[in-house]
Amino acid sequence: MFQRILLPTDGSEASSIAAEAAVSLADQFDAELHVIHVLEHDETSTDNVDSPTRYGEEAVQAAVELATSSGVEATRAVIEKRKSIHQEILTYTDEHSIDCIVMGTRGRSGLNRLLLGSVAEQTLRESPVPVMTVHEETVIDPDIGSILVPTDGSECAHTAVDHAGELARSVDATLHVIYVVETGQVINGNRVRKLREALEEIGEKALDLALDQVQSSTYLPTETSIVNGPPYIEIVRYAEEHDVDCIVMGTHGRKGIRRFLLGSVTERVIRRADVPVISVK
Repeated sequence: MFQRILLPTDGSEASSIAAEAAVSLADQFDAELHVIHVLEHDETSTDNVDSPTRYGEEAVQAAVELATSSGVEATRAVIEKRKSIHQEILTYTDEHSIDCIVMGTRGRSGLNRLLLGSVAEQTLRESPVPVMTVHEETVIDPDIGSILVPTDGSECAHTAVDHAGELARSVDATLHVIYVVETGQVINGNRVRKLREALEEIGEKALDLALDQVQSSTYLPTETSIVNGPPYIEIVRYAEEHDVDCIVMGTHGRKGIRRFLLGSVTERVIRRADVPVISVK
């Protein structure tokens, strides 16, 4: 499924966790690992031992050594920035046929680095390939045994379910598919009850569609569930309660409907989940 994985790094705690995730993923799929550091224009000096250039090289070296110790083949590169950092990441992705990017969501405090939210968000929005994100408190399981994918029946959710199903089959994992009914959209009363029932009926249809989708070829262990509450909270809670190792989410939902597949909710899940989140579109 993954043949070439890209790890942008700056040596921060978040990127160190990302390195663990990238190495584990590469090891599971016997994939090549590409480790890069993007230099700012003011980071090209190598006049002293504490220079940013040297720091970047050391960050890359640390990730490469981690890969080597796990028997993962790694390619390294320190790139001088000629355009925005996320564009450099995406250019490298295109030129080297990368099929997954793994990156942290925060970088070194006070520095405008690639692991800060703005660059991570831009990468997520524009990347043509799946992006796995982690943060400082993410727990990396070396073997993915269970995967969660939320759905709302939209085209974007269809893509996420397809990717999650393929991933689950590749690593022999159990797939969990959930639909979230957002209770905050309604108030008390009989009309509310009817609306909730209607939303749950839509959810059942969305889950049936997802189940048919992932079971269209060979059998895949799959669990489905409808949950009620704020979407990002329920997604994270479900992942915690069911010991999920990875969450797969779409970055857009149905137009005109404030659903959990919209960027704001995906972003909240990325920041709050204690497992890696793979975003697809």
